[in-house]
Amino acid sequence: MKSDQLGPFTSYEHMYSSIDTIQLGDAPWKCFTVSYTGDVQPSDPSWKSAEYEVWFRDPEVIMTQMLDNPEFNGHFDYAPYVGLDRSGKRCWSDFMSGNYAWRHCDKIYEEDPTTEGALYCPIIAGSDKTTVSVATGHVEYHPFYISGGNLFNTVRRAHRNAVAPAGFLVIPKRMIKPVVRRCPDGHFRRVIYDLATYITDYPEQVYLARIVQNWCPKCTALPTNLDGLADSRSRRFTEGLVNELDSKRLWDEYGIDDDITPFTFHFPHADIHEMLSADLLHQLIKGTFKDHLVQGVGDYLYLEHSEARANEILDDIDHRIAAAPLFSGLCRFPHGRRFKQWTGDDSKALMKVYLPAISGYVPPKMVQCISAFLDACYIARRADITQESLAALQTAIERFHTHRETFRTSGEFGAPGGLCSSITESRHITAVKRPWRHSNRYEALGQMLLTNQRLDKLLRARVDFVERRMLPPSHLPPPKPIIPLGDDDEDTGVIDKYVTGNVALARTRTYPRRLAELANHIGCPPLVELTRCFLYDQLHTDDGTSSADIPIQQCPYPTSKVSVFHSAVATFYAPSDESGIRGMRTERIRSTPSWRKHGPRRNCVLVVEDQDKPGMRGMSVVRVKLLFSFEYDGKTYPCALVDWFKRVGTAPDSETGMWKVQPETYRNGQCIVSILHLDTFLRSAHLLPVFGQDVLPFDFHFSYSLDVFESYFVNKYADHHAHEICF
Repeated sequence: MKSDQLGPFTSYEHMYSSIDTIQLGDAPWKCFTVSYTGDVQPSDPSWKSAEYEVWFRDPEVIMTQMLDNPEFNGHFDYAPYVGLDRSGKRCWSDFMSGNYAWRHCDKIYEEDPTTEGALYCPIIAGSDKTTVSVATGHVEYHPFYISGGNLFNTVRRAHRNAVAPAGFLVIPKRMIKPVVRRCPDGHFRRVIYDLATYITDYPEQVYLARIVQNWCPKCTALPTNLDGLADSRSRRFTEGLVNELDSKRLWDEYGIDDDITPFTFHFPHADIHEMLSADLLHQLIKGTFKDHLVQGVGDYLYLEHSEARANEILDDIDHRIAAAPLFSGLCRFPHGRRFKQWTGDDSKALMKVYLPAISGYVPPKMVQCISAFLDACYIARRADITQESLAALQTAIERFHTHRETFRTSGEFGAPGGLCSSITESRHITAVKRPWRHSNRYEALGQMLLTNQRLDKLLRARVDFVERRMLPPSHLPPPKPIIPLGDDDEDTGVIDKYVTGNVALARTRTYPRRLAELANHIGCPPLVELTRCFLYDQLHTDDGTSSADIPIQQCPYPTSKVSVFHSAVATFYAPSDESGIRGMRTERIRSTPSWRKHGPRRNCVLVVEDQDKPGMRGMSVVRVKLLFSFEYDGKTYPCALVDWFKRVGTAPDSETGMWKVQPETYRNGQCIVSILHLDTFLRSAHLLPVFGQDVLPFDFHFSYSLDVFESYFVNKYADHHAHEICF
């Protein structure tokens, strides 16, 4: 549209009124007020006399729209299933692969055989308090969300309308008899709803499960011995105890608060103790790691050393953390880990770089304890849980319980990562925080919900327009390179189109275009010979000959212009990390002589050498010195000049659980270099220094880290995909 042309709307009122007329995605919000109904005395707290607004919309309408969304077609399970991996063993991933869906389908049919053939639609509910900040103070909201358990976990994490705010749940009638609803594939089915899972953090689990603080909502283990033998909690078990015991015994012996009635009491098939999902974010990452393990390391240092020496060690640990090399998607801690306010993202970022920083300052068993804990966290967070990963999880937990003594002396719903409270927390941004910023901040809730309603209508209208071919699809394949240089700050991203994996280059224009001139420009005379050998090997992949067996004069010489690049974008399947609806993720691999005025940035990469060997035994680490491409006989060859690292030993380090590597050199100390095709690149590798016993200089800069240490850890905790492949 040209600058002198009028837009489609004459005013913002016209735009809003046009959006409000859209019928697609319409689930209007309603409101009622509640207040305390008991006697109120003048000295009572103010909450007893206040009125509170409760906003809600019909969850059955929300679920109908979710089922009727064609954008979910292909990402929706219509029946419970047993997933098998390539070896034929059981694998758990999305909700419908779990035992819960099978068990409840059987239960519903046994109670009412007329439901035979109906589509089972488990409802995943969740709530989590969130706070919006303004200059005058804080305002708290308690949003309530629902989602369909039939949706894939990747969709629930990536798609805005897969987790919808509902506010208040009032649909028990639809949970008894099936109703006819249109599904994502366009077919109509009889649907029966079931309140299946509830996602929330521990403080809200206490209220929901009618338990006493510090007791477990899943079992009757004593708070002082949560690992001891205990009975599982259930609706029937709790009701039996309430009918037989007095309030004091319920409170003291079973941790039951009989003044509370769970909201699930009037819902068929619903058992709040069965519904509560594992909260990986709060219970493991924020709780065990930050509040216990990191704090425990600090406590140990103060007990073992004088206060002055302990502070010196903690300062050096902070310097080590700050010295971590840059890596795509990794949060840096320029001042270490000692800051006042922690977030869940801070804890997750610190987990990735913590082990090498404390190694050498605390007992090996303490490092092994934290390593076992990190392994358990990363395995539990995987998108697909197999029988092997369950065994590995159990082993990691046993290792943790064994090694945690050093601190003292000195799958029911599919993969739990698909039901973590981080899903509802991330939904706060679009459902609460952004609408809050668009409001006038005064009695803002109604304005915020209207914004949500309008956004839902626009999103659903877009899906309808795409379905009618009035708009092009939003999930087109990624454009062919070249990738704009303006994306330099974006090191990671998500895409929704499934690809098998590739690496694309981003063009730079300030280098010589001839191979010999380029070799002189970068100070690498062997570049010409290495390129000729590389090209010969590329042209003779099928005949078994190698450039090492012939004189260099017999290797072809590329005469085309050479293009140099400062970055490449790798695309790969990583559903356990933040990814698109098909589990695809991108990251930028950099090799640039200057990065933000702090010297060069040369990223490391995992190279596949033997696909038949598992993990690091079939891969090597290289550091990218130059990204370039050339043409020969009409074909383009994207490639990289790399330095090699070699593995130290035949197994991961016994203390940290990470592989060690060191630069591979000739006898004269020069690094071994070669040229590789970008097809051999799997993804970036994050190396962390093996610090040893030396204290880092106060002014040490992280940009030197990959140049000055003798050996490095291959950081399998850099992200969840790295943990799955760097074993």
